[in-house]
Amino acid sequence: MGQVDILSGPERRRRWSEGERRSIVAAAFAPGAVVRDVARQADVCPSLIYRWRRDLRMASPGFAPVMVMPDEAVAAAVPVTTGMAVMEVEFSDLRVRIPASTPPELAAAVMKALGR
Repeated sequence: MGQVDILSGPERRRRWSEGERRSIVAAAFAPGAVVRDVARQADVCPSLIYRWRRDLRMASPGFAPVMVMPDEAVAAAVPVTTGMAVMEVEFSDLRVRIPASTPPELAAAVMKALGR
């Protein structure tokens, strides 16, 4: 026989704070995480996590934090096959590598076009 939970009182919906939403979305899209499993742990529907992620993306100003590395670290990170310095920008779902020889105007136009 099934179990029925009865919610009493005037409010029947749970309210999630902005911080709780961000932490659930971050956990769901962390490397190796499965959205379904995170949703089950947080007791929410997986589609709600995708909606929160979309809403958070729409609310963001379009800028991302940048980490500047010393020249030695950059040289170690660049594949040996390229033979030149590369700027790598990672969006949530794609990665763009821009060679150092690219004119700044072109790089800015590419970033603007991909910024959605």
